Amino acid sequence: MDTADSVAIFAEGTFEEQIQELVNYIVRNRPEEERTAFIRPFQDVMKTEPGKPPLAEDEDRRRKILSMVLADVKSLGDGSEKEIEGFFNLIFAHLFSLHSPDSPETKQYVAGLVQTISAAPSEQASIKYRLLSNLFNALPRKSPLRLSVYTTLLDLATANSELGALQLARVDVERWLRDWAISPEEKSAFLKTIADAYEKSDQLTTAYEYSLAYVRSLPTGASATEAAAVETIATALRLPFVFDFDPLFKLDAVLAAKEHELFALLHIFLNDGLPEFKAWEAAYPGALEKYKLESAELERKIRLLTLASLGFKNIGHDLPYSQVAEALQVDPSEVEKWVIDVIRAGLLSGRLSQTSQSLHITRSTARTFERAEWAALEARLVAWKTGLAGVLEVVATARKQGAPHIGQTQVAV
Repeated sequence: MDTADSVAIFAEGTFEEQIQELVNYIVRNRPEEERTAFIRPFQDVMKTEPGKPPLAEDEDRRRKILSMVLADVKSLGDGSEKEIEGFFNLIFAHLFSLHSPDSPETKQYVAGLVQTISAAPSEQASIKYRLLSNLFNALPRKSPLRLSVYTTLLDLATANSELGALQLARVDVERWLRDWAISPEEKSAFLKTIADAYEKSDQLTTAYEYSLAYVRSLPTGASATEAAAVETIATALRLPFVFDFDPLFKLDAVLAAKEHELFALLHIFLNDGLPEFKAWEAAYPGALEKYKLESAELERKIRLLTLASLGFKNIGHDLPYSQVAEALQVDPSEVEKWVIDVIRAGLLSGRLSQTSQSLHITRSTARTFERAEWAALEARLVAWKTGLAGVLEVVATARKQGAPHIGQTQVAV
């Protein structure tokens, strides 16, 4: 058995004593006669007949007893949260000590426990989180059963608008998908579940990141894959904060959809400007409505990206308002508004000068980084290097000319 994230700790006492504790907890609030009738079968099966091995040496009998207990675990019980957690932790401990984590019995028992925990009343949400987390951590790292347990945790947190309580990190998800012995289809479905959970929780940035991971995990060529790729393209275009479309072109599923109308639109947002967008819109009437895209929002995006591209080509220089207005196809009086928007979007940094009616570019984001962008970067680096060499030469000459003669003292005034 693989090492689990946490070590299950048994309560003190023999197996018989621990089973008695579990049984007593289940029937604690039942009438006396019902309790007696319920407990008697457990007492009978725990008795060791003459000539038979003692219970401590009879694993099959211990398994049978545990199965009897599990069959009657139909709720969280009537104890305090501490008692409930102790009860289930003892159940988990016996389950994984008596059964292989890969056995059909374990799968069946875990599924039943997950169903029982998740079906508990909503006011018991806090203990439900703990029980599912304890079960998840009690399972071996590579166990495929971890998938169903964590999916239930996601559903619970999403339903209660408490997704942040899980403190889910991408590094954890990536490690789990490497460790868990599950199929590629199950891995993809898990990523889709996470993306949907974050979308329902209105955490759209994180949802989009997991959507990219989901599409990346899909096999190329399947109809479902193309549908997922197209939906991800639409999402990227729809979200007001997504301006970096380059990662989409690194997804095989997206590249495989190159004949789709949205792929052509995506290409425009990566490389072109407003005229190309207008031409696409005219060529595909009804497409924006079909994919829940708004023309005004897309025009805003393409203008901001156009301004960022213009800024990238002119870093360290002044751009006249007239040139910006021409590129964006807006009135010169609107230039400052668009510059403020592009700065707020994090695509560009610079200084506006109303006196000279110009924008001085200090930083700008490239929409894609291909050969042309590398060449532009190299040219700027060479220019900076040449400029610095000139400055160093001037400083060295000044020092040489201004150095005092030997024996003289230089006094600062």
